[in-house]
Amino acid sequence: MYWLELVEENIIYITIGLACMLIILFIINIILISKQRKLTKRYKKFMQGSNGESLEEIIREKFTDIDILKSDSKKLNQEIEKINENLTITFQKIGVVKYDAFKEMGGKLSFVIALLDKNNDGIILNSVHSSREGCYTYLKEIIKGESFLELSKEEKSALNQAINYKTIME
Repeated sequence: MYWLELVEENIIYITIGLACMLIILFIINIILISKQRKLTKRYKKFMQGSNGESLEEIIREKFTDIDILKSDSKKLNQEIEKINENLTITFQKIGVVKYDAFKEMGGKLSFVIALLDKNNDGIILNSVHSSREGCYTYLKEIIKGESFLELSKEEKSALNQAINYKTIME
């Protein structure tokens, strides 16, 4: 009965400890009630005007919309890939040089245009203007940035401009 004597001697401390625990439990209970009310308000606001069936229908519609968006995104990606493939073979690099073909006789009415694709394949178009005889146009093929035919200095200049041309895709 030693423990009974120990309890009787320390009854005040035990009572104070139990009172403190009761106060702590009371505070925790108030906090939980407050949080539960907030959660109930949020739930009521979420469910306002809806029943379980209409909420389920809304969720189904959202999933259907997501499936449609995925399908459209896949189609758009395929179209973008086709566009990118086509861009590699379209003229996207340009070089232009105007010059006087007959040295101060006709003005700078002659010109060279270099048109290249992404791989530096394309053409050089040289238009030589002669005031008496008209205009002569020459076309030279460019493969990988080089011509099999000899190029004039104006044609070389236009070709270099086109090769060094920065495209939007770079």
